[in-house]
Amino acid sequence: MREMTIELIQTGPEQAELIRNLYQFYAYESSDWEQEDVEADGRFYIHEPHFERYWQEPLWSANLVLVDGFIAGFLLIEQSELPGVDALELADLFLLKKYRRRGIGKTLALQVLKEGSTVWLVRFYDQDQAAQAFWEAVLEDLPRPVQTLGQDDDPHLLNYLVTPALH
Repeated sequence: MREMTIELIQTGPEQAELIRNLYQFYAYESSDWEQEDVEADGRFYIHEPHFERYWQEPLWSANLVLVDGFIAGFLLIEQSELPGVDALELADLFLLKKYRRRGIGKTLALQVLKEGSTVWLVRFYDQDQAAQAFWEAVLEDLPRPVQTLGQDDDPHLLNYLVTPALH
């Protein structure tokens, strides 16, 4: 198999429209379990005040995933707003279908989750079987402690906290 160049590039507000457009594909794919409908304009709803925080809040970021220089998806990172959980959240990791099942998502997730001493929160819907299989494989290969978190904000979300390795 040919070697790929995988890049994760933090975007600025000038790339918000690009992330907004890619988010439509993500929303379409998750509409099964999130029970979302399209708006009157044919697009999925994006809560603009929340979306804009990716370029306003210090720990939030919207990142493009490039493979061999081509746009392959995005990674959204937020500061967790769950009570008592001081962590960064891998809010949304999305790859276009062309780039799936090639190890790209797992490579990115492991790279981000192993970074420094950051505590990470990973959440995904229990109805999303592909995400469940993906995250179980990532968390199993992660050389850091992982614990299941019981949260009652949404009973359909599975929650995992990734903490720094003990020395």
